[in-house]
Parts: sequence; C-alpha cells; structure tokens
Amino acid sequence: MTTGSDEESGLGLAYDALHGLSVGDALGAQFFVPGRSVAELTRGQVPAPPWEWTDDTEMACAVVSELRDHGDIDQDRLAHLFAVRCEPYRGYGPGSVMVLHAIRDGTPWQVAAAASFNGDGSCGNGAAMRVAPLGAYFTGSLERAADAAARSARVTHAHAEGIAGAVAVAVAAAVAGVSRRCGASPDPAGMLDEVAAAVSGGPTADGIRRAAGLLGCTVAEAAYELGNGSQSTSQDSVPFALWAVATHITDYPAAIKACIQAGGDVDTTAAMAGGIVATYTGVDDRPGAAGVPRDWLAARELLPTWAMQR
Repeated sequence: MTTGSDEESGLGLAYDALHGLSVGDALGAQFFVPGRSVAELTRGQVPAPPWEWTDDTEMACAVVSELRDHGDIDQDRLAHLFAVRCEPYRGYGPGSVMVLHAIRDGTPWQVAAAASFNGDGSCGNGAAMRVAPLGAYFTGSLERAADAAARSARVTHAHAEGIAGAVAVAVAAAVAGVSRRCGASPDPAGMLDEVAAAVSGGPTADGIRRAAGLLGCTVAEAAYELGNGSQSTSQDSVPFALWAVATHITDYPAAIKACIQAGGDVDTTAAMAGGIVATYTGVDDRPGAAGVPRDWLAARELLPTWAMQR
C-alpha cells in the first residue's frame, strides 16, 4: 500500500492498482460459491472473510514484481516468473496451464503461446486481467503503457484480440493515473475514446466504442450488449469492464458491484475494473473519490511476500 510522498509515483500507483485488482478478483471469486447473494452485496453486505484470490492476482503480482525490480517488461523474465509462480489450484484455465507448464519445461514462450488454440494463439482475457498495474506504472505515457502491455501479453497470448485487451486495460489505467495526478475526474466518454484509439481495430476495439454509447444504461443492458466475460475472451469481457470503469471511475465499490451484478467471469471483470479504478481512487477515500474499502482489503487473502517487498 502506498503512503507518503511516493503514493503517486509510478510504482505507488502500480501497487494501488494491484490492491484494487486483487480485492476485486477475490471478492468476485466469492460469487462462484453457491448461496452467495448479489442482492445482499448491493445492500452493503459482503461475504465473510477470508476472500482467496485467483490466477488474476497471482499473474498481476508477477507483473508488478518485474516492474519493481527492473522498471520495464522483459518477456523472457516475465515468462519465467509466470511459469514458476503458476499454482493451478488458483483457477488457471486448462489452456493457460498447458502454456505455462510448457514454458516451465523449457519450451520458448514464443512457441508455447503461438501453439495454443490450434496455432491461432489465445484471444482470452488472461493478458488483460493482470495488466492494470502496468498501465498505472506507466502513467504519463500512454504509448509506453500500450507498448509494455502488448509485450507482456504476447508471452501467453499470441492472438491479436488477447493483446488488444491487455493494451486497452493498461491504457485505461494510465489515463486514470493521469487524472489522479492532475486532481481531476476523468471524462467517462473521453476515457473510452482514448482507449479505443490506442487499440488496433477488431472486436475488442469495436466493443469499447459501443461501451461509450451505453454510458447511462443499466448494468443488465450493458452486459447484454457487451458481454460479461462468460466466454472468457477479451472481446467478451474487456468492453464491459471498461464500461463499469467509465461509469464508476470515482467509486471503487460501485465498479466492483457492477461487475458482480453482471454475472459471467466476475472475478476477472472485477479484477480489470478494480485495478483501473483504484489507480484513480487509491485505497483511502479522497475528496470526490471512494477508494478500496479498508474492510474489503482486510478480508482479502494476503498477497505473497515476494510481490509486496518494496
């Protein structure tokens, strides 16, 4: 957690994003447990702790540790980190486990990532779910955020849409960080326009543009039009997560609740939205911004020490 003069440094913003991502991931994952009530959540009643985080957080921790130790993304190092830190019980998809185990066993990441899905590479949301802290770290340069996000994505996602989702989330976090430093609330439509402009054409970019036209709609309407991650693809999850961000950029709890209300891949959409919104709000409430609630942070399983050492 960031304190003092470093709270708006690149690394400070990255850690705020990591907290927001991991709390969203861990709370969202609770709603895969039978008997959880979304209605109770909307009334302010959260599940009893502890909330265990998933692969979204484990991979985000690897991204943050790479940035902390080296200041940029080296694909070989990052691939190694992902592979050696992979704990399949954290909820990794079968395809991700195959890629990471192949890398761990000595297959070059370029070969392992490209071989998945019959040689097409993955268009899944795994590269997007982990990347918000990277975008926060590169606040001040949307170009660097987009470039580093694309490089981080290619380690596991060779498909253009998997890469596009990571670029979109990272650029959104960088935009949120700029607004925080300037002390201004991001313009929701303008934020989505900036993100869409940074993403190469394709279904993910098209979805982000549609999201801008859905501002003011209900969660159900937005999820119906954009998807809710139930297909676990970039194009089925990133546009909705960015809609939740743009709708609730000053209110972290509201953004997470919107993702959970939408159903689908709730831990992943909440991780994406949570990482971006927390880049703007931080953990503690600020004037005009509701940050990550302290009781939610306390309920989340502790993050690994190797990621939190500063």
